[in-house]
Amino acid sequence: MTHITSRENSLLRKARAVRDGEIHDLIFAEGLRLCEEALNSGLDIEALIYSEEISEKERAKRFLTEATSAVKKLAIVSERLLASISYTKTPQGIVALARRPETGKVRIEAGSVQIPLLVVIHQLNNPVNVGAILRSAEAAGATGVITTETTADPFSPKALRGAMGSAFRLPMWTGVTYFQMLQWCGENGLKTVCADVEATTTHTDFDWKRPTALIVGPESDGLSAEEIAAAGGSVRIPMQGDVESLNVGVATGILLFEAARQRAQR
Repeated sequence: MTHITSRENSLLRKARAVRDGEIHDLIFAEGLRLCEEALNSGLDIEALIYSEEISEKERAKRFLTEATSAVKKLAIVSERLLASISYTKTPQGIVALARRPETGKVRIEAGSVQIPLLVVIHQLNNPVNVGAILRSAEAAGATGVITTETTADPFSPKALRGAMGSAFRLPMWTGVTYFQMLQWCGENGLKTVCADVEATTTHTDFDWKRPTALIVGPESDGLSAEEIAAAGGSVRIPMQGDVESLNVGVATGILLFEAARQRAQR
């Protein structure tokens, strides 16, 4: 029988609350790779909760040794107790509770980058897609990300798992309105361009070498006609066969890597 102290029980309750989004200033990072990314990215880690089994593995041992001086609380628990706070079917052996990274307009100020390339994620409600876009954005050299007020939280457990550390490093501005974003982009000299299957300009014909904010919309219906009209332009990805559209994460990756290709030729 496993005995748990009142301190550990309190920490587990807190972990569940963070996992479920009830404590906004903390994030729930599960899995050794994600915990490593959090530490290496300089996040303020409040607690590490890990199982006896993972603590015996070499890679985890090295990480825990490195993390000891940087983490405020460490708790070793049984796999059964760890499973009670895990959000995955198969517990990953370790969970970090860390301070939510700072976000805001100042984090993505266009003036800090000579030719900014921003990604605007608008009204995506699937955190897996949000995480995938963050990962592609960092890989393609995007300089920042804006998420609108109705978009899934980029720091939710599922989004963090999809982003695999990119959410810790990318400058982000979250919770803005669509038209607030457009106004800010205009004031800072960024060309706004929407991903739209009906656009007349293909993604390879668009000039990505100038300061640009790529806007991607909801998974089901995409951006509205009003939203597209309010932006500075739109592009489409040519497709063959009877395919009507691509997954938003896949489409965003294609657009961003075309932007990266053009920008590398400057």
